[in-house]
Amino acid sequence: MPHPPADLTLERLYASPSLSGPAPRGVKFSPDGQRVTFLKGRTGEQDRLDLWQFDVASGAQSLLVDSQLLQPVDAELSEAEKALRERKRIAGAKGIVDYSWGTAETLLVPLGGDLFFVTLGAGEPTVRQLTDNDSFETDAKLSPGGRYASFVRDGALHAIDLTSGEEIRLSPGAEPDRAVSYGVAEFVAQEEMHRFTGYWWSPDDRYVAYTRVDESMVDIIPRFDIEADKVTVIAQRYPRAGRPNAVVDLFVRDMETGETAGIKWRKGDWGPATDQYLARVNWLPDGDLVVQCVNRSQTRLSRTLFHAPVWKAAAMGEETQACWINLSSDFLGFAPEAHGADSMQPVHVLTTTEASGYRHVACLNRQGQAHRVTQGDWAVDAVLAFRASDSLVLFTGFRDRPLERHLYAVSIDGGEPTRITAPGRTWGIVMSPDGQSFVGTSSSPGQPPQVGLYRADGSLIAWIEENALDETHAYAPFLAEHAVPEFGTLPAEDGQDLYYSILKPPGFDAGKQYPVIVEVYGGPGVQTVVNEWGRVSDQFYARGGYILFRLDNRGSANRGKAFEDVIHRRTGGPEVRDQMVGVDWLKSQPFVDASRIAIQGWSYGGYMTLMTILQAPKGTFAAAAAGAPVTDYRLYDTFYTERYLDTPQDNPDGYEAGSVFPYIDRLTTPLLLMHGMADDNVTFDNTTRLMAALQDKGKLFELMTYPGQRHGIRGEKLQVHLMKTRMAFLERHLKQSAIIKGSP
Repeated sequence: MPHPPADLTLERLYASPSLSGPAPRGVKFSPDGQRVTFLKGRTGEQDRLDLWQFDVASGAQSLLVDSQLLQPVDAELSEAEKALRERKRIAGAKGIVDYSWGTAETLLVPLGGDLFFVTLGAGEPTVRQLTDNDSFETDAKLSPGGRYASFVRDGALHAIDLTSGEEIRLSPGAEPDRAVSYGVAEFVAQEEMHRFTGYWWSPDDRYVAYTRVDESMVDIIPRFDIEADKVTVIAQRYPRAGRPNAVVDLFVRDMETGETAGIKWRKGDWGPATDQYLARVNWLPDGDLVVQCVNRSQTRLSRTLFHAPVWKAAAMGEETQACWINLSSDFLGFAPEAHGADSMQPVHVLTTTEASGYRHVACLNRQGQAHRVTQGDWAVDAVLAFRASDSLVLFTGFRDRPLERHLYAVSIDGGEPTRITAPGRTWGIVMSPDGQSFVGTSSSPGQPPQVGLYRADGSLIAWIEENALDETHAYAPFLAEHAVPEFGTLPAEDGQDLYYSILKPPGFDAGKQYPVIVEVYGGPGVQTVVNEWGRVSDQFYARGGYILFRLDNRGSANRGKAFEDVIHRRTGGPEVRDQMVGVDWLKSQPFVDASRIAIQGWSYGGYMTLMTILQAPKGTFAAAAAGAPVTDYRLYDTFYTERYLDTPQDNPDGYEAGSVFPYIDRLTTPLLLMHGMADDNVTFDNTTRLMAALQDKGKLFELMTYPGQRHGIRGEKLQVHLMKTRMAFLERHLKQSAIIKGSP
């Protein structure tokens, strides 16, 4: 029997169990493909994660490691671990947040700063604690052959020989007084390159490559970590735009001899070491090392192959772009014989390139010579596998429509790709080691995420988490008033299509007029208009009588370089004009009250909120809520900012025009600012400088700060508070008559 409509309160919105249902995270196949492992939140505490397993043969699912049994009390995280979790966007998670496979029977589970070694067998798994000390082990992993458990402790790389139990320091010791550490990824590598590690094992456990990071020349930006009852001054090494970066060197240790060799990866004509980025490090199946680096302006990406054991360098090709190169993690090495004797010139690597204007799959040989595997005016997302049995490349992409990611297969020699996954939803894929099956996570606007084990042809083998929207589902009481967005396109000034979504209130009446919330992000690397299960908070807005509108402006992701490159050297201009195309369209709709349109966003969305209200005609918006905004890109980091704007020295006019400060005299829109007081990404002084400037100009605004919170506001109570703050502000300025359900 269907549930009668129920009130969706703010408290229920963020409480456990999640209204979107159980959501396995960190899905991985065991090396032999016989198990699927994943992290899953507890029913009554969705942010506390345990490690589960799914037996592929039997379909049986069982708890593998109970986080509370291993560690009943949450440990205090180190500053390095807090920063790493913030960079990975898992800062709100508790319990087991990461794990790694070694052999088909062994896993490594970091928990609370210590390491636990799990061995699987016919019976119950056995757990052995490897470390127990006051230091915090980070970036822990098992070597591919399963012999070593490695980790970073106190800024140096260590390993435990799992056979003998001996602990070995693999790198020199850190020198904190000189800002030197080993085996770590520097700030911009983690935050902007999505390179979260600073060491890499060879496939046979013979070698380990690791970084030496010298941050002594990076500016110290004092960050006041303001909590409720104390203030800690963090001397954060933060390379702001135009300032020096860290110097990153690379070494390889021979685990048999203990000898260490330097890898000379930098380019002689690219300028000083602070102007070159170590982007990617990969091992080929034969034990050779490939290093990818980019120049400071990020217009050139170079690949260099180093042959063991002497590590002599050989060029492996270069990619150039007129504006900037988008890094990818696509690098799949395979043995030449896997392709067959009658093939074209043997290849060693599958990767992706945007040389054609759209990201596509390419095959590289050891000299860097490439042939295109896919082509067309659509974007590949990621290369997942090469299946030698039928010479097929498996990849995800947006070939059918930009709003849906799917799994495709294509011959390594090229041709038309075949879509494997079902249309009408968006997919995330984890392939099995042999490419014969995959774990697919999919959702649609009417179906929350489902996780299943599928055959290579897309047919379902078994559900890992069906998450059926039946009467037992956590969302069942609210399903009767569930709203589904409509999608459409509007033309940008250059004729390119801008995709939008519009979510209307339940019981929508086209004869009435509604207030609108424009939810904006607008920044590079992100796509917000997607055919998938949305945030349940969207439903809260809709049930409150609001229309919710999103538009992906030029500069955002998965639409090709021409769509992105319009923001080169001038952010906060083309994106604003595109958002105004959406606002003008909204105002032309008879069901929109043009006097009651608000705009809100967080991070780049906070920046876009400010830039849009300050450049839009007076009276366009009735209210604006900006969270953790960049207010001047001279305050943001090198790798991200200079990719789009070049340096402040080379593009002073672009930085000035892309800052909010030249426009603040134009502020007439009621404004709410929100920021975490310990933000180490968009540092809090972005907001305090804006506050001071607005006060100097006599401009009124509202402010909500969160002690101890970083770039995201974490925790159930604080999320409720943040939403109440937003809703009270919007209700007050949009004069919406509906009450805020769940407010006191």
